[in-house]
This record gives sequence, C-alpha cells and structure tokens, in this order.
Amino acid sequence: MYSIKMYGVKAEDRPFAERWAKKHQVKLAMTTDVINEDTIDDARGFDGVTTLQVTDIPQETYARFHAMGIKQIAQRSAGYDMYDLAEATKNHIIISNVPSYSPESIAEYALNLVRRVPQIQQRVAAHNFTWQTPIRGRVIGKMTIAVLGTGRIGAHAARLFHGIGAKVIGFDRHQNPALAGIVTYVDSIEEAVEQADLVSLHMPANDANHHLFDANMFQHFKRGAYLVNTARGSLIDTQALLNALTQGQLAGAGLDVYEHEGPIVPLDLQGQPLADELFKQLLASDRVIYSPHVAYYTDEAVANLIEGGLDATLDVILHGDTANRVNDLA
Repeated sequence: MYSIKMYGVKAEDRPFAERWAKKHQVKLAMTTDVINEDTIDDARGFDGVTTLQVTDIPQETYARFHAMGIKQIAQRSAGYDMYDLAEATKNHIIISNVPSYSPESIAEYALNLVRRVPQIQQRVAAHNFTWQTPIRGRVIGKMTIAVLGTGRIGAHAARLFHGIGAKVIGFDRHQNPALAGIVTYVDSIEEAVEQADLVSLHMPANDANHHLFDANMFQHFKRGAYLVNTARGSLIDTQALLNALTQGQLAGAGLDVYEHEGPIVPLDLQGQPLADELFKQLLASDRVIYSPHVAYYTDEAVANLIEGGLDATLDVILHGDTANRVNDLA
C-alpha cells in the first residue's frame, strides 16, 4: 500500500481525504503543520507529499526531499509562487497544482462589487436607508468585462460573464481556442483595461508581473471602472490602488488577496491590533470588498482541492508525472 504525507490539513478537509484514501487504497498521514524547517523530515518514509502552503517552501526542502526519495510536492491550490521551480527541477522534484476549482465564485464576487455592497452595508449600519447615487449599482450584463488570463479559471469566469450578457474581452499570451465566440482577444493588457468597465485578474504571480497594476496602469482604466483580483496579491501595488480609488479613477475593488497577506491569512487576529498600516487603509475603504483568500471557498472547491492534490501525488507515484505539473522535468 502506498503512503502519502498530507501537510496543511484542516478539520473540514479530513472527510474528503479519508474518502479518497479508501477509494484508492492509499495510507494517508495528515497533519495541520505546513512544510517548514521543523517538519521537512516528517515526510521521511512516505511515497508522496501534498500540502496547502501560503508561505514560501524552505529552500532546503527540495534537496532533503530528494535525499528521502520523495519525487514530488502537490500544492492544493492554483497558485504556486511559494515554490522555487528551478530548485525543485534541479533536485528532480515535480511541483503540481490544482488549476481549477469552483470558478463560479468569481462572478458572484464581481456582482457584490458592482451592486455597491460595501457602501450599502455602511449606510445601513448607520441607519441611513435613503436611495442616493452612491449606492446605485450597475448591471454586469451591460458591461464590458476584461478577463486577464484565460486559462481554466479565467475561461470559466469569461463564460459566466458572457452568459449573463456582458461583452468579454481578454488578454493572454496563449489565446484559448475554446473561447471562440465568447472572448474577443486584444493585443495588450493596456488595451484591455482601456475598454473595460470591470477588470478580472486570473494571472499567476511571477517576477515579470509583480506590481503590474501600478499607478501607471491605473491611468489606463476607464474612470469609474472596477477591479476584481481573486488571483495573487502581488499583481497589485496596493498603495497605487488606494490612490486610484481615492481619486475616483476606480469606482471599487474586489480583493480576495493582498500582497502582504502572509502574516495575516489565515489567522484569527480578533482583539489584536493590526501592524500593517497599508492593510488597515484597505479595510477602511468603503470602495473595497476584501475577503481573506476565500473567494473559492465552497464545499465543492474544498473537495476539488483535496482530491486534485492527492490525484496528482498518486499520478507521480504510479506514472512518474502528472498533467498538473508546473515545473520542467530534470
């Protein structure tokens, strides 16, 4: 019987993992710990590893796993910027992700934003029940939506926006032929945002697009447009975003991610002061909907992430590779 070490397991994950283990006749050893300097050796003796990391993997992990005979790490999310892919490849470690899960939540997120939910909630809390322009919403089906990144999640988001009547334009270095008749591709990100009433980000994080959405990029947005980021926090220069919101260049932002979220998410900080002044400004804005990296968070998504990570782990154990590999083979 094969055995898999499963890091970063929450209580709600266990039923899905146990169901998968029974179906595939695999032994699972689950821990709430993530991979860090103190837990690397916990994988010794196992055939494979899966984890849900939000912080960087320690650099020595790859060499130490290789020495143990571990051939892969399956990340249970779409994002994988917490891995050094070159170092993993150098040490013959396959890194995989779960590229798509519960994409419907992205459209729901956008709907809350354009219907001015933050402003409405703020007024209701103050017992202001009047109807006035600041809370008057818009109709997504009448908008032009820019979907930036049209891989699996971006493609689902594009189909959903198209299905409710919106005009969808897109940008991706590799155009998705499955979106013919749904997405009209343009030649640059600037061209996309100049046309869009709402911009939805579905791009990975890397050195090339760090703070891609900075003060200069926000000047390309239509005045009064919206920005939704359910991808990676580092895509946005947060201070530049706050300035664009204050100046009215943007009407609102829906953020499920924040560039400095590592020390904050997913922790319970009730009753504790927040040290991050930039984050405090973000939370104080009535033009921002913020959630702690949970836009995906549904029953279906949790099951998809658990099963997707375990499937990829077993693929490598049995076949030496997985379709969800994100780094080069050594």
